[in-house]
Amino acid sequence: MFVLVRENHVAAKTTERLHPNADGLDQRPAAEIASLLANAQIQAAKATRNASDAIAKASSAMAQTIRNGGCLHYVAAGSSGLMAAADAQELGGTFSIPSTQVRIHMAGGLPTGVDMPGDTEDDTGELKNRLQTLTNRDTVIAISASGTTPYTLAAARIAKAHDAKIIGIANNPNTPLLGLSDHPIALLTPPEVLSGSTRMGAGTAQKITLNMLSTLMAVELGHVHDGMMVNLHADNTKLKERAAGIVARIADVPHDTAIDALGRAAGKVKPAVLMAAGDVSPDVAANLLIETGGQLRPALRRLN
Repeated sequence: MFVLVRENHVAAKTTERLHPNADGLDQRPAAEIASLLANAQIQAAKATRNASDAIAKASSAMAQTIRNGGCLHYVAAGSSGLMAAADAQELGGTFSIPSTQVRIHMAGGLPTGVDMPGDTEDDTGELKNRLQTLTNRDTVIAISASGTTPYTLAAARIAKAHDAKIIGIANNPNTPLLGLSDHPIALLTPPEVLSGSTRMGAGTAQKITLNMLSTLMAVELGHVHDGMMVNLHADNTKLKERAAGIVARIADVPHDTAIDALGRAAGKVKPAVLMAAGDVSPDVAANLLIETGGQLRPALRRLN
């Protein structure tokens, strides 16, 4: 358990406080430290449960952005930036979200080596140019463990000026970032075992939240069927086999039939499922999906 203290100075931030079990940490056996670290990560992950409603509402804003041809802008610095980039860069392969609809804005740019300078989180100079094309169709996903990172706050303020939707994710309550957000997500994680090292517990909760947001978005867009990724981009041997397995399972056809359908559907899973299940042409399958807004389940029902 931990107690949140509402004060203005940095020491009062939960992300900066000392963990109650950290005294003498460096003098303990490695196995004991490992257990403490593992338990701290587990406790941090639980913070996402209390934020589930806020995450669900925010994911709907993301889905609306994709449907309307807008763009998702992930904005963060440091460890939060790495969490954001990891989620954003998976959207294409996992759900076939067009790359033109996703942007990553990381303070200092995405690292190409092992160095990641810390002073970049204070540098907001280039943000105005990078976000000048924002519109009310776009959504900015702004992440900051402290909730006070200058780079992330500047992006949120620019987004507000352009009437873009703002999803703010922070690990401290009542922070400026959450106050600026249309969809504030407070991840009230305990103090870090290594005080202030938010790449650990806070970062874990952020990654889970980002994964939840994008997955819920995909569900609303119709890219998930019975827990299967029916809008994946199969561009390697493993994913092609996965796609064939998905088609065979949903359409209830042999593997060879699924492979043939995928070939005729240019590798797209949804039309391949319809073609295999109803023995229809690619054009019929495509029209069914247009009629149902890309939703596979109602398209399958129309085959009967």
